[in-house]
Amino acid sequence: QVQLVESGGGLVQAGGSLRLSCAASGRTFSSYAMGWFRQTPGKERGFVAAISWSGSSTYYAHYVKGRFTISRDNAKNTVYLQMNSLKPEDTAVYYCAAGNPHTFEGAISDRAYNYWGQGTQVTVSS
Repeated sequence: QVQLVESGGGLVQAGGSLRLSCAASGRTFSSYAMGWFRQTPGKERGFVAAISWSGSSTYYAHYVKGRFTISRDNAKNTVYLQMNSLKPEDTAVYYCAAGNPHTFEGAISDRAYNYWGQGTQVTVSS
C-alpha cells in the first residue's frame, strides 16, 4: 500500500510558475514509476507527465512538454512537477499516481497506476 499527498497548488497568473510536490508514505517509493494527471469538472483524467522508478526516463504530454518538468527524489519519497509558462488551460486538479507501467503507452494511461493522491488545485488566471 502506498499513500500519496499532493501539495503546491494555488492561483497564479498566466506565464507564472508553480512547483507541485507529491509525498509518498512507506519505504518502497523507489519501486514505482510515478505519474502526474490532471482533471477538470466533467472530463476524464488526462496524462501530464511520468517518470520511471530510477528517474532515468520521463514522458510528457505534448501540450506541456518544454514547460513542465517531472523529477523525483527517492531519498525523500517525493515526486515533483515544475510548471513554468502556465496557461489558463492548465487550470485543473492535479493528481500524482504510483504504478508500474513499462511502456510509453502504459505510462500515459491512468489504468497503469494503482495509487492516487487526493489532488491539488491549480488555477491560472488570464
